[in-house]
Amino acid sequence: MKLIYRNSKTTGECRLVLDEDTFDRIFYGRDRKEKLLTMAWNRGAAQSVVVDGVQYDFPQHSILCLMINQSFHFSNPADIIAWQFNRDFYCIVNHDKEVSCVGFLFYGSQQLMFTVLNEEKQYKLDLLLKVFIEEFETVDNIQEDMLQMLLKRLIIIVTRLAKQQFLSEELTDQKLDIIRQFNLLVEQNYKKQHRVKFYAEQLHRSPKTLANLFALYNNKSPLAVIQDRVALEAKRLLIYTDKSSKEIAYELGFEDAAYFSNFFKKAVSVSPSEFRNSKASLFSAGNARGS
Repeated sequence: MKLIYRNSKTTGECRLVLDEDTFDRIFYGRDRKEKLLTMAWNRGAAQSVVVDGVQYDFPQHSILCLMINQSFHFSNPADIIAWQFNRDFYCIVNHDKEVSCVGFLFYGSQQLMFTVLNEEKQYKLDLLLKVFIEEFETVDNIQEDMLQMLLKRLIIIVTRLAKQQFLSEELTDQKLDIIRQFNLLVEQNYKKQHRVKFYAEQLHRSPKTLANLFALYNNKSPLAVIQDRVALEAKRLLIYTDKSSKEIAYELGFEDAAYFSNFFKKAVSVSPSEFRNSKASLFSAGNARGS
């Protein structure tokens, strides 16, 4: 079942997906035009999820937040409850003071975060889900306001839980805010800006301060965060598009294709062509489904 709210004037859209035998997303294909963030709740047994060609274990009773440009496929989609929304419905960047999820749940530099729900939180989300369904089915002049309020509540619940499960006690909200701002800046500028100095200047912090903060966050250096984001996009373009290495290099801010190839091999351990060939079957499947 898919419940969908659309505002024809603002193009705002919010969806609730449940009990669907087929539910996935192919961003570089059929779903390119749909700029939807996704919050997926696995209410069944542990299953696998493939995100951008990499398989992960999706634990029972956990929530996974996915970006608009991530392609994903669940091994048992019928057990997935998913909320999807675009920025015209609820812009998490503009409303970050309300939900504090930007650069953490979304646009973050952590590996995929599977936020586990205990029995108390499962009960809360079950109640919230029932109200969501009721509001999707209630068409009136405050329907959008009600759905936005419920979505905000959902994001806050998951953000709080994820902070408890993934963050060190030493990482105060003030320190986390700097990391979140850095992560968002990287997402906005990684195709052109590959040096830590640029981001440090934007945040009025020294590169050393950023390095110390990330040591508390995910033990990555700020440079590694930038490079990982560039490498991730390169992998997506190699898997899901037919762009040449030279075209990808130019798109990602490399003036020299050979330098890009060396960067990619250092980051991924194989050359761009070897990586593309290893993912050829996935690439073909994605194109078939996206056509």
